[in-house]
Order: sequence, then structure tokens, then C-alpha cells
Amino acid sequence: MLKVGIVGLPNVGKSTLFNALLKKQLAYAANYPFATIEPNIGVVEVPDDRLEKLADSIASLQNDVRPPIVHATVEFFDIAGLVRGAHKGEGLGNQFLSHIREVSVIVHVVRLFEDDNIIRVASAVNGPIDDKKDKFAWDTFQKVKKELNNGILVKNQVLSEDETEVVKPLNLLTIKPQIFVFNISENQLTNKQETEQKIQKILSDANKKDEYIYLCVKLENDILTLPENDQIEYLTSFGLTQTGMDQLIKTAYKTLNLISYLTAGEKEARAWTITKGTDAQNAAGVIHSDFIKKFIRADIVNFKDFVEANGWVKARENGKVQSVGRDYIMKDGEVADFKIAP
Repeated sequence: MLKVGIVGLPNVGKSTLFNALLKKQLAYAANYPFATIEPNIGVVEVPDDRLEKLADSIASLQNDVRPPIVHATVEFFDIAGLVRGAHKGEGLGNQFLSHIREVSVIVHVVRLFEDDNIIRVASAVNGPIDDKKDKFAWDTFQKVKKELNNGILVKNQVLSEDETEVVKPLNLLTIKPQIFVFNISENQLTNKQETEQKIQKILSDANKKDEYIYLCVKLENDILTLPENDQIEYLTSFGLTQTGMDQLIKTAYKTLNLISYLTAGEKEARAWTITKGTDAQNAAGVIHSDFIKKFIRADIVNFKDFVEANGWVKARENGKVQSVGRDYIMKDGEVADFKIAP
């Protein structure tokens, strides 16, 4: 499962963002430092409109009985606020580092709007041996350390494939991909051009080239109290076509080079997460590890062709299904039926 850690200085909107992600108030959002001590953890569905259409296709073949829909999921960690000196154990630095080391991508929440009623914890709002094998590892660590001391994050350093493998087990914070989430006001949301320019200047001044999105966390939470149709109307009034939460999840997928393939049958219509470039054999292993060694072949059909044919039978009759071997590279949105040995 994709694991995302939400971090940032205290009181920038981390827990409020987490509440919106879960579509309910689970995190303890309070206006003082360290309101979140243990990381709140929540599993959020990955938005995918294709699953509804898959289920409808199956229903048309079995007396309108729709199979359940199972979305791919993302696990979000709402982690305690980080303060200056955390690397020395100040504040909740030790807990922060232990909680964040296992996440796949870091979402760094930055408060872009001004509010004198919000407590600040800093002066400003803005703020992240013997044999050849051992010798190689030591030299690599020294190289990485030198670059870190020069202000270059590990993920931005030029490392060979072997050097990357040596560093990976260290679970260094700066080797993880990062997404900036700028928490803005409703007024800033309606002045998109000015807001974009301000964000671009911040990133440029900090020499940051990471993925980013901006959203109004307050608005995202307000939307939760409305019926679905009213939510769409509310978003449209701000010139939005999707919630910031959906945008964040999709950005996390993009950052980690992830895609989804689909399965459809009487039991369920489901999305499965894989890394772009995964072959059919290893894609099958996402369903069950035994499928890797028992893999025979995979029947693959384009999503659009599957829906138009209302299922596997017509899709095969129309010549839209191809049988592929273990080395076939899966594509986003393909519907797959894996043939596995007993």
C-alpha cells in the first residue's frame, strides 16, 4: 500500500488536512503545538471513476446485480509538528523521525495565508570497511554526507545505481520524494494567478523543483458537510473541477510513478496499484504472491473496449482481448484476467 506522511511546522493545517482526507473528523486538530503526538493513520480510497463503469458492465450480464467495488488505497500518516532543533531531539523530533522513516512520499504542508490568531512556534512561518563492498559503502556515505552538508538533498544528488542501493537501507529523510501542499485562503483561491506567482517565487527562491499543489484546507472541510451535488456546485463556484484531496492523491501517484490496472468479475470490480513498467507476472503478484511462480499468461483488454463490450465474453468475440506472457508491460487502466496454474 502507498504510504504518505503529512508533515510541516505546527499549526499549518496538517491535522485539518488529514480530517478532510478521511472525510470525517478523526485527527485531533487544535491550535497549539504538538496537538498530534502519535501519528494518526487513515486509509483513503484512490478516486477512480472507471470502477463504476466496470461494475455496470458486469451487472448488465447478471440481472443488474452489481459486484462490489474495491478501490486502490493510500495510507496517510498525520505526523507531529516539526520544530527547529528536532534533529537534536528537541520538541518531538525523535518521534517525528521514527514515524516518517517508513513512508513512501512526504507531503510537506506550508501555510501561505496570514492569520495573527494562529500561534507560531518560531519567529517566521516559513521553514526540511574492511572488504571492497564495505569500502564502497563507506565512500558512498562520505559522498552523500558531503553533498548534504552543501545543502543538496539525497534525492537530488547524482548517484549511480549501486550507490543508490547502498544508501536506500538507511531510510534517509531527504531521499524520499516530496510534495508541497500550500494551504491558502479562500480569497487566494479566487486569485489563482497571483497565488501561482507567489508559490513559484517561493519555490524558485528555495531552489525547489518538487511537485506541489495548493488548496484551501478550510474549504475542503466545509465541503464535507454538504450533499454530493452541492459539493460539486460549491467547487465550481471557485473554478475547481475536483477536490484538493483527490488532486493530492493523484499527485502522490504521479510522484511515485504509480499506475493502476483493473480486474472485473462477478465477485468484484477492483483497482490494483503497481509501478509503471511492471510486467504481467509481477502485476499478478500484487493480487497474491503465489501468482508470480504459478503465472501462465494474462488476458488483457483496454478499459474502453471492455465497457463497450459489456464484459469479457463480447470483448473476446470482438477480438479486443490479447493473451500475453510474463514479460508484457502493463499499462494504466487495462483490465486483466490472469491465468494461474493450480
